[in-house]
Amino acid sequence: MTNSALGQLLGRARGPMGPAIELDFGVESGPLVELGQVITRMNGFFLFNAGVQVFRVGEEGLGPDMLAWNTDELWKDDYNGLADDLFCFGQDLFGAQFAVMGGTEVVRFDPETAEVTVIGTSLEQWAAWLLADPDVNGVNSFAYAFQKERGALQPDERLIPLQFFVAGGGYDFDNLVVKDAAVAMKIRGPVAQKIHSAPDGAQIHLGTE
Repeated sequence: MTNSALGQLLGRARGPMGPAIELDFGVESGPLVELGQVITRMNGFFLFNAGVQVFRVGEEGLGPDMLAWNTDELWKDDYNGLADDLFCFGQDLFGAQFAVMGGTEVVRFDPETAEVTVIGTSLEQWAAWLLADPDVNGVNSFAYAFQKERGALQPDERLIPLQFFVAGGGYDFDNLVVKDAAVAMKIRGPVAQKIHSAPDGAQIHLGTE
C-alpha cells in the first residue's frame, strides 16, 4: 500500500481517531476489503486540514463511529430511503458523504440533493481522485482558511450553509455555520427529499432552521 494512492493518502493523514482495531467486513473483494485494511492500519483520520474526515470504528475515540453513523436513526431516516444503499465511511467539510454503494462502487453523496456521483470501484481510485485536486475534491485550502479565521472544528462538527448551495447560497464564511455533523445531515434530509421528488420547474423553499 506504501506506493499506492491510498498509501500516499495515509501518509498525509492526521490520526488515528480511535484505538487500534482489526476490521473485516466479511467480503472477499471490492472496496469494503480496502476499507477494512485502511481502518486496520489507521482507525479514523483527517486529511487536507480536516477538509476530509474518515470515520473511526469502535466505542472509543474522536468523531463519529462509522458503524453508528450508518444506522437509520442517526440521520438516514430523514432521507426516507435515499441513502439506504450507502455505507458511508467519511465526509468532506460540508458533509458530502463518501460511501460504498451496493458493495461495489465508491461514491460521493450530496447531502442537499441526495445526488450520487460515482468516483470509482475502489478506495484506491477514491484516493487518487482526492490527490488529483485536494482543493476541489478535498476542500483543502478552504478548510484551512475557514478554520484560521473562525477556529478549528471539533471532530463531530461540519459546516452547513444558511442558504443552501443548491438554492444559490455562496461559500462566503458568513453563509456557513458550524453544526454537529449528524444534526447537519438531519436538517438537509427533508430538503433532499423535496428536491428528489419535485417535478421539473417546481418551486421549493430551502433553508436551515
